[in-house]
Amino acid sequence: MVKRCKWAEYNDLMKEYHDKEWGTPQHDDKMLYELLILEGMQAGLSWNTVLQKRDNFKKAFDNFEYTKILKYNEKKIEELLQNEGIIRNRLKIQSVITNAKAFIKVQEEFGSFNKYIWGFVNNKAVHNSWKKLEELPPNTELSNKISKDMKKRGFKFIGTTIIYAFLQAIGVVNDHATYCFRYKELSNST
Repeated sequence: MVKRCKWAEYNDLMKEYHDKEWGTPQHDDKMLYELLILEGMQAGLSWNTVLQKRDNFKKAFDNFEYTKILKYNEKKIEELLQNEGIIRNRLKIQSVITNAKAFIKVQEEFGSFNKYIWGFVNNKAVHNSWKKLEELPPNTELSNKISKDMKKRGFKFIGTTIIYAFLQAIGVVNDHATYCFRYKELSNST
């Protein structure tokens, strides 16, 4: 029997996301943008809801091509608000466009978003050692710092709790429980 983080036992989609993606160090700017957007979409909802709609988001948002998204206009926003396959919140949809613009500015300044985000931890993942889910904090000093910096750069829907979830998702922080098979895999890989 595979031992994994308890939150991942919800359904097969959550298990697959946990086993193959969550916490794995991610360095591809396009994937970093996608996960940043999905974490923002999750605000006030469950991660399962977002995962269930992930393919719909990809279709609706031009496969998360931020160079296309930054050109979205009011007509496109209205079209997205009619799309029942995604989360239809005007502020969240507008943040996808705003964040595409801010994302590109970060790329221009740092060479890539990857260099920017991983620079906060000197390109070395933080490995926590939580024994149970209840120990995980909703945010940390690191997520506070990054959230504050990103807000100054014009990003939206990037509060400290969203940023902490983003850091967990992209492997900047390894928050797999110590009993989880992925904890050891990720601790040994970086």
